[in-house]
Amino acid sequence: MDHDDIAPNPTPSDRPERFDSLRALGHAMQPVLQRAAWPLAALAVLGGGGAWLAQQRADIPPGERLVRTNSFSGHAEVLSDGKAWVLPGVHQMRRLPARDLTVTATRLARHDSPKALQTVEGLSVGLEVTVRLALDEQRLVQLARTLPDAIGADLVEPQLAGILYQEVSQRTVRELFSSQRAEIRQRVEATLRQRLAADGLVLKDLQFGAVDLPPEYRKGLDALLTEGLASDKMRFTLELREKQVRETSLRATAERERREIEADAAAREQVIAARAQEEAMKHVLPYKQRQIEQRQLEAEAERQSRVKLAEGAAQARRIEAEGEAAARQKLADAEAYRVAQLGEVGATQMAREGQLLSRHPLLVQKALIDKLADKVQVIVAPPGTSGQLFANLTGPIPDAVAQPDNASGQER
Repeated sequence: MDHDDIAPNPTPSDRPERFDSLRALGHAMQPVLQRAAWPLAALAVLGGGGAWLAQQRADIPPGERLVRTNSFSGHAEVLSDGKAWVLPGVHQMRRLPARDLTVTATRLARHDSPKALQTVEGLSVGLEVTVRLALDEQRLVQLARTLPDAIGADLVEPQLAGILYQEVSQRTVRELFSSQRAEIRQRVEATLRQRLAADGLVLKDLQFGAVDLPPEYRKGLDALLTEGLASDKMRFTLELREKQVRETSLRATAERERREIEADAAAREQVIAARAQEEAMKHVLPYKQRQIEQRQLEAEAERQSRVKLAEGAAQARRIEAEGEAAARQKLADAEAYRVAQLGEVGATQMAREGQLLSRHPLLVQKALIDKLADKVQVIVAPPGTSGQLFANLTGPIPDAVAQPDNASGQER
């Protein structure tokens, strides 16, 4: 670059003229710059602020509601699932749950807690209480301004504690534990529903859990409950026995009435039957009389018939007896004839045997010897006389006659 091309510094006398020319140029360009200002600003916003605007969108997950309030106009609207613009300085937002809320009063569950309940006996007890509630859909805009951040701890639990203090302080432990538990829950639920409805909350369910008692009192209560259960059992047993007695009495009364009715009916039946029988006897008696006469005639005829049969049987027996007597007589005659013949034959035989023995007397001795031959081995006897084999058959037998048998050891 040449030094000639560089303009020298203006002198003080030249500066006012230049400023005037520049000022005049600025005035001339001002309308042009004013017309191009809004498009240039729009281009700047679109170009440089696009990323910033994208960061100002809020996500609304399922189960939540977004309440967006315009800071300038105060207009509020409820937005559901999706995305929504939330501009800083322009909008205010509040996220609210759309599902049911479950609140558990943990500070009321222990008997040693500072917030423990007090019964009418002055005993500190704990009670597990579970509350299920939801936000009123028609009042979400109002609730976005009034509800605290911790709904359970700052709103529901204090209301529940106040109602429980009032109810439990008028009850005994036994009523809270067993007898009036359902009634207390219903009263607490009704009162809590009214109070929560004023705050824009809808109570759906309230449940009582375990009752936390001091260990010493629990032991005594267990013993008392055991005695109470035994007493209730005895009472129920007595009621059952009383009902059984009543049932037995009713059954006996019903049985007695049934028997009376049956007896009355039977008596009436008998009366009716007697009357019918009386009417029937008017017709039956003549018939019976004829039957009796007929039976008498039949009996007489049967008697005569039996007499005839008896006479015939007696005559037949006489004939049979006569025949049997004649047969026995013939048998007796035949037997007598047989005996007579046998006697004659025996006498004739004995006569022959006597003649034979008289001629031969040794046959008797021979017959005796034949009979004793198998029992006697040796016989020593004196010689006989007068033609006899033994001298004396009637006297005692000598010792030598009977000899023992060596083989058998017996006397022969």
